Amino acid sequence: MMEDLKAQAQRFGSDIRFGLITKVDFSKHPFEVVADEKNVITANTVIIATGASAKWLGLESEQKFNGFGVSACAVCDGFFYKGQDVAIVGAGDTAAEEASYLAKLCKKVTMLVRKGEMRASKAMQHRVKNTSNIEILYNTETLEIVGDQGVNGVRIKDTISGEESQLNVTGFFVAIGHTPNSQIFSGQLNMDADGYIQTIAGSCKTNIEGVFACGDIQDKIYRQAVTAAGSGCMAALDSERWLAAKGIH
Repeated sequence: MMEDLKAQAQRFGSDIRFGLITKVDFSKHPFEVVADEKNVITANTVIIATGASAKWLGLESEQKFNGFGVSACAVCDGFFYKGQDVAIVGAGDTAAEEASYLAKLCKKVTMLVRKGEMRASKAMQHRVKNTSNIEILYNTETLEIVGDQGVNGVRIKDTISGEESQLNVTGFFVAIGHTPNSQIFSGQLNMDADGYIQTIAGSCKTNIEGVFACGDIQDKIYRQAVTAAGSGCMAALDSERWLAAKGIH
């Protein structure tokens, strides 16, 4: 699919280059974007679509089974576990929301909460606590995800008693938050307390004229491919109109 999108973009004259953007300078126009610490690209407008990365527990087994029973997106992958038992780790609104979503598909959902209480809002806690096929295990630490070709269980520990046990599940979801990939824009673009780039309501415009942001780098609510693609289109239109207004072709 990505190759098809690439071919379509090239058909319309796009210059596609591969590299890691390591530095940007939005203090002057045209803007300067540095790739791989040495290749300087100048641009009249810049669209930022660097997304956000899911936070992980840091377990070796977590990475081993990533895509084979371990996921950081219940909405993306929940359907693959229809009628099965799954576990989800997290204690905030995101974890509660994803647990509620999984409960509609899965036979049983076990929430693993490290502390003795959840951080989710009272409304979200009420929802999960009143869903019959959701069980919440408090004071529970995830030790290891186990399996062969895929996940078939997770080893957990009661942080109060120290007792270890294994929970038999075929899916393990991590919902402990995301980190926006916005570090290189720090000090140049307005961001919220979590590092998400702030855009002007109803647009993809940032605080710097000619710089636009779209997708998960500025959206921490929906975080879906379809919404990111839609905002990408918005950013392209905003960029095109900005160039036209400036008489830049």
